[in-house]
Amino acid sequence: MARRKIETPSPEGIVVDMNTGKALGKCAPAAICTRIRHYREALGLEQKTFAAQIGVTGNAVSNWECGRTRPDMNLIPAICRALQITLYDLYGETPPADSLTAREKALVAGYRKLNLGSQYAVDRAVETLQFVQSVADRPEVRKLLYFSRSLAAGAADPTEFEQDAEPYYLYASPEVQRSDYVFSVNGDSMEPDYHTGDLVLVEKLSGGVALRYGEIGAFIVGNETYIKRYEKDGLHSLNRKYDVLRFGEDQSVYLIGRVVGIVSQKDIPTKEDVEAYLTLRNFARV
Repeated sequence: MARRKIETPSPEGIVVDMNTGKALGKCAPAAICTRIRHYREALGLEQKTFAAQIGVTGNAVSNWECGRTRPDMNLIPAICRALQITLYDLYGETPPADSLTAREKALVAGYRKLNLGSQYAVDRAVETLQFVQSVADRPEVRKLLYFSRSLAAGAADPTEFEQDAEPYYLYASPEVQRSDYVFSVNGDSMEPDYHTGDLVLVEKLSGGVALRYGEIGAFIVGNETYIKRYEKDGLHSLNRKYDVLRFGEDQSVYLIGRVVGIVSQKDIPTKEDVEAYLTLRNFARV
């Protein structure tokens, strides 16, 4: 029976016939070894620096790149991290459904040439853009001012009432987009259209814009706020059991704005949407 010729690479990369001990020629380094050298040199890493990052000696890296040995499989993840490549890059394979376009490859190549500080800046910019995009996909939220109580007694200037307000967030429906304030309805004077506990949306009127007769408005009378229908002879309640509010020349009535609707359950945003809105505003201030 003829003896089988067995070939094996020597430490110098020479193929040896195990039967005769004669050299048959040099063994080409495995493709993975060639790629390790390529990506290391592309990053400008010395062999010793690269070796320290993955916990091996410089001689081990030299042996890999010369084709004398190959890295242990348990070192592959560390090698990929140190070389800033994927497993597919290391083995020369194309990702099954995640191949990069020419533009994406150019961006990755440019990123690898940046120092660590610049790479961190790029990382932060990408994170910010991803967040902004995720917020853009959420329903739009708008901030209004909410008044939960009557004005303080003795308020000299009714235009300062906004200092008693607190922020109130709603989804940006057409009515909410028009509005600036949210007021609570107290009592039954505006039934059947407005019930006690309802939250009404109020549009601030400015620039000479007037409330028309027959429209519902929010008013400050003395130290109280009212939701009433404005008519030529005074402020009317919708509930007929209440008298018309009429005022003399010495009495001060301040128009806050026009009532444009009632807050509904669908207008109230989720906690996550409000947090996303506030975070985006903070990004905008930076």
